[in-house]
Amino acid sequence: MREEFAAVLAEDPNEPGAQLAAYLDGRQVVDLWAGDGLTGDSLTGVFSSTKGAAYLVVALLVQEGVLDLDHEVASYWPEFAAEGKDRLTLRDLLEHRAGVVGVPGGFTPAELADDRVLAGRLAAQRPWWTPGEGYGYHALVIGALTGEVVRRVTGHTVQQLFEERVRAPYGLDLHLGLPEALEPRFVGIRPMRPSEQELAAFEGPVPAPDSLTGIAFNLHAATPTDLVEFANSRTVRAQGPASVGGVGNARGLAGMYAAAISGLDGRPPLLKPGTVAEFGRVRTPGTDLVTGEADHFGLGFEAESTRFPFLGPDAFGHCGAAGSEAFADPRSGVSYGYTRRRFAFPGGSAVENVRLAAAVLRAAGGDR
Repeated sequence: MREEFAAVLAEDPNEPGAQLAAYLDGRQVVDLWAGDGLTGDSLTGVFSSTKGAAYLVVALLVQEGVLDLDHEVASYWPEFAAEGKDRLTLRDLLEHRAGVVGVPGGFTPAELADDRVLAGRLAAQRPWWTPGEGYGYHALVIGALTGEVVRRVTGHTVQQLFEERVRAPYGLDLHLGLPEALEPRFVGIRPMRPSEQELAAFEGPVPAPDSLTGIAFNLHAATPTDLVEFANSRTVRAQGPASVGGVGNARGLAGMYAAAISGLDGRPPLLKPGTVAEFGRVRTPGTDLVTGEADHFGLGFEAESTRFPFLGPDAFGHCGAAGSEAFADPRSGVSYGYTRRRFAFPGGSAVENVRLAAAVLRAAGGDR
């Protein structure tokens, strides 16, 4: 496994550093890192891999009966009923069917960093398509939307519940709100410099700012969102917006998913098999209206078997724009986490994850 990781990094001279970690049945079996100034303890922005932490909180609340997937979002959050969104269920919301991927004119950087502000603006927003019909990646806002449901029901934010129920008990290096005391361990994301492999895999064109893709990624704003600058902002790190603002490392990502399906340090798994099956299997057949991807989501989590066909049908997780990837594969018992410092081109799970994830499963006997 060490040789495969080294070979991947050696093939890309532009890569300033990466981390790889994996667990098998709750036991860490891979812990690798490379790069100037980077260690296994280093923390960096994980972008949309943050969403996995937020969805884990939602899954726990559904499992406990605190939330009901088939209740209307507006029954928890009355203001959300505006502009024809009154019949949208929590299940629909998690499947990215709400149609409120952004707002006309876009968001300011300060708004994007504040889930409460985002939720307030999105509640009044007219959907960009008929709610419940079709789905599209709510890239920068889904954490605020689901988080507001959580806050209305529990009185606590997703960030608070993740800290209390997941991060702190398991000692995970994955933070939705990075304490200032940990700032010395943070290493910034570097701008993209596409590798030959990324260029070969890219299928254009670049989205127009006023397209659904552009709106979902806030490219139509007066100041279009620069995700590298966003993740490297102390304000974002401190507030930890639940869509894209998490800070962590490969150990933290893999450890979270190990806690979910296998348990850690003698603790039982956070999720029951029925919950895993409910949240992990593909729930969105057809084409994503924002990204163009097919058969993409379970409930919130990405259905990872569509990206990694060697995983089981219940594998669930989420990637991040800079190239990070994290998932749990209940069939093999493998939990995987990968981060890197150079922003991926054009954004999303780095191409090397397919090779690395396959190697991890082989090394762990994951084809059993």
